[in-house]
Amino acid sequence: MEKKVNLVKRRIFSESFKKERVKEYESGKLTVLEISRLYGIAFQTVYKWIYKYSGYNKKGFRIVEHKDSYTSRVKELQDRIKELERIVGQKQISIDYLEKMIELAKKELGIDIKKNFGSSQSNGSENIDE
Repeated sequence: MEKKVNLVKRRIFSESFKKERVKEYESGKLTVLEISRLYGIAFQTVYKWIYKYSGYNKKGFRIVEHKDSYTSRVKELQDRIKELERIVGQKQISIDYLEKMIELAKKELGIDIKKNFGSSQSNGSENIDE
């Protein structure tokens, strides 16, 4: 009678890999659950690494991650994206305005500013017409 042996595949992670995951957690970039899902690591294993390598999360202290903190972090990032989009929009308006002024300088005054400075026109948000 033949005996079947189930072999469990174990992955071995380097100490630097473990410390990097702990840094991601401590910096607030990722939660334990996100690290677990992203790298395919059991969340219990991530907690072990935190207890071992963290400067302030030691065994015996419970780590509690609140859904509210995650939600507020997502909200902060969404707000930041909106702010950056607003800034990009303002910059594009400035570029369009300056390009229109350069175009008028060429038409009205016969000065080719772009040729003088060797810069090319940006695509802008639209074609500039009078």
